[in-house]
Amino acid sequence: MLALQVLLITVYGLCLLLLLGFSLTQWQLTRLARRVYAAPVLPAPPAPAEWPLVTVQLPLYNEQFVVERLIDACAALDYPAGRLHVQVLDDSTDETVALAAARVRHHAARGLHITHERRPERTGFKAGALAHGLTCTAGELVAIFDADFLPEPDFLRRTVPHFFGPGSARTGVVQTRWGHLNEDYSLLTQLQAFGLNAHFFVEQVGRQAGGHFLNFNGTGGIWRRACIEDAGGWHADTLTEDLDLSYRAQLRGWHFHYLPQVAAPAELPITMDALKSQQFRWTKGAAETARKHLRQVWRSKQPLSTRLHATFHLLNSAVFLAILLMAVLSVPLVFVRALGAEQLRPVFYLAAFFLLALVPLTFYFRTAWQQAARQRPAPMGFGGQLLLFLAFSMGLSLHNSRAVMLGLLGRRSAFIRTPKLGMVAAGAGGWRGRRYRTSRLLGGLTVLEGLLAAYFLFGIGAGFYLHEYGLLPTHMLLATGYGLVFYYSLRHA
Repeated sequence: MLALQVLLITVYGLCLLLLLGFSLTQWQLTRLARRVYAAPVLPAPPAPAEWPLVTVQLPLYNEQFVVERLIDACAALDYPAGRLHVQVLDDSTDETVALAAARVRHHAARGLHITHERRPERTGFKAGALAHGLTCTAGELVAIFDADFLPEPDFLRRTVPHFFGPGSARTGVVQTRWGHLNEDYSLLTQLQAFGLNAHFFVEQVGRQAGGHFLNFNGTGGIWRRACIEDAGGWHADTLTEDLDLSYRAQLRGWHFHYLPQVAAPAELPITMDALKSQQFRWTKGAAETARKHLRQVWRSKQPLSTRLHATFHLLNSAVFLAILLMAVLSVPLVFVRALGAEQLRPVFYLAAFFLLALVPLTFYFRTAWQQAARQRPAPMGFGGQLLLFLAFSMGLSLHNSRAVMLGLLGRRSAFIRTPKLGMVAAGAGGWRGRRYRTSRLLGGLTVLEGLLAAYFLFGIGAGFYLHEYGLLPTHMLLATGYGLVFYYSLRHA
């Protein structure tokens, strides 16, 4: 019995140690980012003497609710006449095809170089579409926008010059920050914006300041065509073709430039199946990319700090495995604390020390929240938003852990798009008539999420009954998070 208790505590402690390591890397990136924000803003590079040929690629697959606004927004981009080519890469099988064709004809009649590319089959999903598009254009630079994005007219004028400034010959990507068209639509969108802001206001800024590997975020950025080709082109063997190509390019010596001051507004998923689809693709794809590139990263001549940051970057989705394992073990730990051997009690105080991992994470999210608040008023106070975000992230740990395990094991799965419904205004309603089903929300995984919510409620009750309150905050977060995920899964079914 004592051996089992020791094993349980050991595994729990190792999970906490992993979380602490992840938290400390975020703390260092936050320090680097804060130095950037405290420094004077550098002037933008001058416009190039001759603007290069730019191709704007719009990969589409069944986007009937947003395709027209996307094409119209890209047709309105301010760029010298004759130097812009808009490619609508349309693999759709529904009404999107006719809607896209009509908007392409409209803008072509007005003199815009815009083409509607249709492949005979959707080989390679998004990566295949982007690769196919390159064979049909001569653009030196390639901007990419997913269907839910609405770039501002001056997007190219503000980003293209960064490929031609001093020392920019090896700049392979210019990435911009994602804005949020519908952040205030619901609690679900507010929590997503909170998490994404941390990545774009802190993580990307810190990685750039520290000279570490960045990632192209799949959209809202521009590639130098020569960089894509030198790195081997788009591959479809992971669900995150953007992260995969980012690492191949940087291992080849290309540099990425991130512009937090330029925002590319986009629509956040408003339904749970859409969010889970996106989370599955991101977490599984990151694990697949780690499996593909981590060994090469450690064999490279990059500085040790860069290799360490790259490791946590590629394996950050594995944090969900640690969270899930800790969560499941935390309820038995209540009984071990109350009824276990007396000599084990000091170990719990040592384990509690690792809960200090929340301090660097609070610093990380607080910095992002402050920067985001400069752009627009925050929808709620920082403390409440942080606690709800942490709870919700914990609630997604079962779903995301499954994705991570599939990725690490090399199990292939289809590229499931994130449905975009064109719903921006808060309280607009009507989303039930705009459905793209991506999965069975009421499947076995959802039932398990509901059972886990009940399991952690039991942990809260056990803590009160046994007068063991050390894990009470954790169980309250877990019960809230799994309860929210289960509630939204039922509501959006």
